[in-house]
Amino acid sequence: MIHTPVYEDRFRQLKACVLIPTYNNAGTLAAVLNDVLTYTSRVIVVNDGSTDNTVEILKGFPQVHVVTHSPNKGKGMALRNGFKEAVKLGYDHAITLDSDGQHYAKDLVEFLTWLEAEPNTLLIGARNLDQENVPGKSSFGNRFSNFWFWVNTGIRLQDTQSGYRSYPVSKLAGKRYFTTKYEFEIEVIVRASWSGVAVRGVPVSVYYPKPEERVSHFRPLKDFTRISVLNTILVLISVLWVKPRDFVRNLFSHEGRKMLYRAVFATPGETNHTKALSLGFGVFMGIVPIWGFQLAVGIPLAILFRMNKALFILAANISIPPIMFIIMALSVATGKLVLGMDALLPDFRNISLEMVKQEGAAFFLGGTILAVVAGAAVYLLSLLFLSLTRRKASK
Repeated sequence: MIHTPVYEDRFRQLKACVLIPTYNNAGTLAAVLNDVLTYTSRVIVVNDGSTDNTVEILKGFPQVHVVTHSPNKGKGMALRNGFKEAVKLGYDHAITLDSDGQHYAKDLVEFLTWLEAEPNTLLIGARNLDQENVPGKSSFGNRFSNFWFWVNTGIRLQDTQSGYRSYPVSKLAGKRYFTTKYEFEIEVIVRASWSGVAVRGVPVSVYYPKPEERVSHFRPLKDFTRISVLNTILVLISVLWVKPRDFVRNLFSHEGRKMLYRAVFATPGETNHTKALSLGFGVFMGIVPIWGFQLAVGIPLAILFRMNKALFILAANISIPPIMFIIMALSVATGKLVLGMDALLPDFRNISLEMVKQEGAAFFLGGTILAVVAGAAVYLLSLLFLSLTRRKASK
């Protein structure tokens, strides 16, 4: 007698499946599949070029849909091709778990519950990394990954390295990705967030075997280097494109205009001086040549001096592209005028350490002067504007 898996109907209604990438985990694969198949028969396994007896094990599970790579292509490619296969089979969501036995199939229910409440959300299983046998490199790597995910998206998650996830594959499978190894699991969640997909953490259990029993294909030096390079690229994309794009979108959206109106005309207990100072200080911090750290320095100071944070952040975004490049050029030109340097454009045919020092000094000096002058001008103009408009609004 064939028994229907206990959560088959919920998987069917949600158009969800379980996706398991595997590479040389023959020792645990059968147990993982038996565990998962008690919950659903909608299972896809991507055999990523295994050289052990994985193929023979999979023959014992004819109900499982198998995708085979030959040779090994990396976990990222296994997931990418698994996404495409899931969409081809008509699924909207794919819950991924590893084949090494660390994840428990009972937590599939938690993912289903969240998907029913928030469909098309990307869910990441948050593991308890304070328990016994957790490798020190995993704990450090997770904190490192969480920090850079926050830098790139503004979202704080407890566990960005967990492989136990639910992906809205119908929204993600068609994208063109750059990575093929472990770093894909970072790229996909950052780019999903950038495209408007909600990302949430879901508490899950995890089993860490003793070090002598553990099987891991993670290569600390190579894979950590790949992840670091990826994070550098993502930060550049975030600063130069994603954050300016989102800022402009919000500014011209209905909600963005309402926020701006409230920041300027509401808060009746806030003086015109405070509002104007917030705008002037924002412009100053947006121009002053500490690129990449303007908000990190400016926001705490805005809080300390009780400025209007919304107006400060609005004004600080003066340094978005393409205005940023104009500011940089004006900073260099201003610095050279003050220092009495004749050539406004550097001679790139004769680059030397001395030339780099001179250009850098001109940039930092000119940028600081430009920031002070522009910030003071915006403060005075804003104070005049607010004195006229808020008086009329109150009348």
